[in-house]
Amino acid sequence: MEPEPPKSVPGLVMKMNAQTKAPSCMLIIFGAAGDLTKRLLVPALCHLRRSQLLPEEFAIIGVDRAGDNGATFRRGLGDFLHDQGKTVEQKDWQWLAGRIYHLKGDFDDPNLYPALAARLREKTKSGQGCNYLFYLATPPKFFALIVRNLYTSGLLREESGCWRRVVIEKPLGTDLASVQALNRELLSVLREDQIYRIDHYLGKETVQNVLVFRFSNGFFEPVWNRHYIDHVQITVAESLGVESRGRFYHATGALRDMVPSHLFQLLALTAMEPPSSCSAKALRAEKIKVLEAIHELSPDEVRLDVVRAQFGEGLIAGKPVPSYRKSPEVPPDSTAETYVALKLLVDNWRWSGVPFYLRTGKALAKRETEIAIRFKPAPLRLFRGTPVGESEGNDLVLHIQPEEGVTLSFGAKVPGPEMRRGEVAMRFNYEDYFKTEASTGYETLIYDCMIGDQTLFRRAEEVEAGWRVIQPILDAWAAEGARALPLYEAGSAGPREADELLARDGRRWRRLGAGALPD
Repeated sequence: MEPEPPKSVPGLVMKMNAQTKAPSCMLIIFGAAGDLTKRLLVPALCHLRRSQLLPEEFAIIGVDRAGDNGATFRRGLGDFLHDQGKTVEQKDWQWLAGRIYHLKGDFDDPNLYPALAARLREKTKSGQGCNYLFYLATPPKFFALIVRNLYTSGLLREESGCWRRVVIEKPLGTDLASVQALNRELLSVLREDQIYRIDHYLGKETVQNVLVFRFSNGFFEPVWNRHYIDHVQITVAESLGVESRGRFYHATGALRDMVPSHLFQLLALTAMEPPSSCSAKALRAEKIKVLEAIHELSPDEVRLDVVRAQFGEGLIAGKPVPSYRKSPEVPPDSTAETYVALKLLVDNWRWSGVPFYLRTGKALAKRETEIAIRFKPAPLRLFRGTPVGESEGNDLVLHIQPEEGVTLSFGAKVPGPEMRRGEVAMRFNYEDYFKTEASTGYETLIYDCMIGDQTLFRRAEEVEAGWRVIQPILDAWAAEGARALPLYEAGSAGPREADELLARDGRRWRRLGAGALPD
């Protein structure tokens, strides 16, 4: 009899096997009144509690200028979980709520940090532990400021076997120079092993499974190279517009927001060489090699191989959507891109000549993230002149969101007297097989921060390597000056110029939703 698949929270498969609780600690969230805390961090912590991976000696201190006291803060979080129908067990929320506290203050107020130190000493004496995990869920302009104040107040000092760690959300900068400056600031008061640059995509099960999929299956790794793969498409499509993030998007744009973080992580995991081990050091070294091998685009290549556009008005799920420039807090003359597509080449032995096509955008037809590997068609034209026809090649698709799974397409004979070819898709869905429960993608990442595992986090060198690829694009755009961007209809698959990018190479994008897993 086939064994029943294990039941686990996505992103915790490896951790759940050990069933090891994290050490006692306090989680200090700067910017705790923001969306990140209520939408992702609190549900993730409830899931960790349900999985019995949080210690009893645990507490959260939310630091923000909003709110008056802990009761108000807790009530707001609880109301949000209820109203949004978050998949959180009431008993897990009650356990967590009893450990949530609040401290009001401005991040640039030097008096905030002694007050925080006093609160932490108080909680440590009451048995909440002496390990501090500082989570900066703030705009990037506060990162260096908060870390400097934590240092001068003595809150980063490690003594008596207690650790201090700092978690930083993206974006980590606006260009290569700002990223390098931030890294210098951080490393002047912290060791690299104390810094956790978080990318929630790496908490998704399918992203982590790329490593297992590639390196534990003998029938895939031998064909994972330029001899058998025609090209790779990486898509991060969002059906939402900029919503309440208009001011942020005007200053940032799709390229800075998504490419050096999410898309480059997916690219690096897809293209990396087998590491010598699963250690954080070995894995991150191979990812850096991929980023350093990406061909640097010249200004002419930027004009040819990079497409940027903005969404206009349209319909999504039957509802009218205003154009980007009419979104809240977006200037009517904003030239920030809400869509970007680019063609990149990895100049190494394995991938020479294989294009990687990346695209990401807002207000698209479907929310979908996937890595699609297109294999070269069979070289023998055995069925030339028959109804079978010729195949464009087989697709191996790693679905990352909203569904998590894998699809492999191939040709098979259609039953009947005629020799006709049909496309067959073999689908694997994580939820169906592993009986997974809802997750935010942050469960593994928060747990790893607590246990000191940096495997799924980026070092300074990796972050800077990604921005070195992006900087020539930013420079070329700056040299062109402000100009009106092509428009694509909200609810569409993107601009015509993105289709032309692939058409020049005799290829086309996969249709959004084409490989969606069944409900």
